[in-house]
Amino acid sequence: MKVPFLDLSLQHRAIREQALAALAATYDATRFCLGKDVEDFEAAFAKTLGYPRALGLNSGTSPLHMAAALAGWGPGDEVIAPPFTFISTVWGISYVGATPVFVDIDEATFLLDPAKIEAAITPRTKGIVAVHLFGLPAPMEAILAIAKKHGLFVVEDCAQAVGATCGGTPVGLLGDCGTFSFYPTKNLGGCGEGGAFVSRREEIFEKAKLLRVHGSGRRYYHDHVGFNFRMDGFQGALLGVKLPHLAGWTARRREIANRYLAGIKHPDVRLPVGQTTDGESVWHQFTIRHPRRDALREHLAKHDVGTDLIYPVPLHRQACYASLGYAEGSMPVAERACATVLSLPIFPELTDAQVEHVIASVNAF
Repeated sequence: MKVPFLDLSLQHRAIREQALAALAATYDATRFCLGKDVEDFEAAFAKTLGYPRALGLNSGTSPLHMAAALAGWGPGDEVIAPPFTFISTVWGISYVGATPVFVDIDEATFLLDPAKIEAAITPRTKGIVAVHLFGLPAPMEAILAIAKKHGLFVVEDCAQAVGATCGGTPVGLLGDCGTFSFYPTKNLGGCGEGGAFVSRREEIFEKAKLLRVHGSGRRYYHDHVGFNFRMDGFQGALLGVKLPHLAGWTARRREIANRYLAGIKHPDVRLPVGQTTDGESVWHQFTIRHPRRDALREHLAKHDVGTDLIYPVPLHRQACYASLGYAEGSMPVAERACATVLSLPIFPELTDAQVEHVIASVNAF
């Protein structure tokens, strides 16, 4: 039985007629940059997930860049971030001229370890980027307590956690602002690039709205040095079609994850954490660990089970950050994770038979 790591065609085939009708309406109305389709999606996204308001942007990286600008970070500033995440998490820090300071992760959750944060804080530290990785909410209560003590601006990277909550509060509303990605592979993915920005702080949100469109609130008048981060109308229309399905897709992801958690019995496989006191995962990825990860991956490939390595290299060891001087072994938990993690298929369209085949194939290794 073949089990691909991800097959987007199944999801898109199921909503094809509705999606094409929405695209046709946008095309005929020539609503290509922002416009009604984006506004409708923003309103629906906010209402569905519990945000006061939301801004649609052109990618998941753009809101992180904008958040760094809104925080006022710049040259000479330091911003704490985890080394085990997609690199967009720290691009915004670098784009504004600040320096990412990496703090190691928790062994069990893969999330930024609050116990290690204060040792990394210096007089130059201005913020923290907390990542809700693989769908599991970060330990926000502890992170926010540290941020409050030291006067730090907190950005939540929610790219992999749309629909997740911390203590009943939607991710993105606990810190100073939250950022989302609608890259096609995400739990709520567009047909191209897309992202969103939210904030509990009205003044931050209002300035973000200006920065998104060239720092302008009135055409040809520019109050700030801004960006061109507008979401296009086609993505707004398509995301509007997909949004009503999100709750069902999330429920199916959780069902698949629970089957894996109950069924995988291999003694050398370390299963992921699905719930902490901070919240429950929406399972963007189901990432296991094994001391012979590469051999396990080869075994699964022979059984037609697709996998992925998310992530093979920690950020502090990426070539682009070599100048920061992090030596091998400086982030031991993240480095161990990169050497042992393996992500299994967990998209909603998987059949029960495919899930059981994955379980049996892992257990047979």
